[in-house]
Amino acid sequence: MKMKTLIILAVLLLITVAIIAVLNHPCFGRRMSKERKARIEASPNYRDGQFQNQIPTPQFTGDKSMFGALWEFLSESKKDRVPAEAVPAVKTDLKTLTTDKDWLVWFGHSSYLFCLDGKRYLIDPVLKMEFPVSLMMHPFKGTDIYSPDDMPEIDVLIVTHEHWDHLDYATLRDLKDKVKHVVCPLGVAEYLEYWGYDPQSITEMDWYEKVDHITCLPTRHFSNRLFKRNQTLWASFVVESRGKNVYVGGDGGYDDRFKEVYERFGSVDLALMENGQYNKDWANIHLMPADLEQAILDLHPKQVFTVHHDKFSLAPHAWTEPNSVAHDIAQRHPIVLLDQPIGTVVYF
Repeated sequence: MKMKTLIILAVLLLITVAIIAVLNHPCFGRRMSKERKARIEASPNYRDGQFQNQIPTPQFTGDKSMFGALWEFLSESKKDRVPAEAVPAVKTDLKTLTTDKDWLVWFGHSSYLFCLDGKRYLIDPVLKMEFPVSLMMHPFKGTDIYSPDDMPEIDVLIVTHEHWDHLDYATLRDLKDKVKHVVCPLGVAEYLEYWGYDPQSITEMDWYEKVDHITCLPTRHFSNRLFKRNQTLWASFVVESRGKNVYVGGDGGYDDRFKEVYERFGSVDLALMENGQYNKDWANIHLMPADLEQAILDLHPKQVFTVHHDKFSLAPHAWTEPNSVAHDIAQRHPIVLLDQPIGTVVYF
């Protein structure tokens, strides 16, 4: 009996040590500094101990609990959710692309690089699959052809929020020496500083703040990194230049923000719109197909490129569905849809 007890205690000790080791991985971040916490608590968007959306946003909208929706997602057949063959993609030498034209290269999901008025902007790069992200997400065949080594010098890195599919420790660790400046919502800089980024190179923004040519704007979403729910802000951005502007939509369900962007900035030249990983059980925090259509109509963009698809399966819909949704919308309305395969250089 004593030997059995010792074995059980040893196993429990090993499990405890393993859990502590995992939770101390840099990807989980660190405790928020007092100074940053004070700024967060002073934000008009931080109430009752957490950041809040502009309108009430229950995260789960179906008839299931959070665990019920998660179980259904994990237990359902993955048929059609993951492509059987490699997804079409192009390997472009990004370092040879000149900055005398405005262009966009998408890397799948919500990671993309664009050039505007001679500056390179990298958005939400997830280009590596290291632990623990490799346990949560698996890139489709043919979509993991870009790495941090392929990136040119980056004038501005924009992070829209700290979810695993947008803020990746391994990618940002390897990109650090190539990035001149970082723009992110309130609280997210704590991760970046912990990962070695110079605090002087980071601009941390609240909604409606503008620094130089970049404006931080709302989305209807949430944040969490393990147990830290809604302690960092989520955002969209408008990047302006001489005569052109780009809307970086980030993640978020439908609300009036698209009308507000149009009222404030007019018809943006290029709108990067979330399209994918939606489901009726979380319809408030991602754009459902009908919501995407209405959001584009509200925004009146001159050109549209949809993202948040073609790399990971994070919702039960078929992997091809977002592409069909975007093209159907473009057929019904006078919308210039620029969607192209991963890695294609798109001039706008």
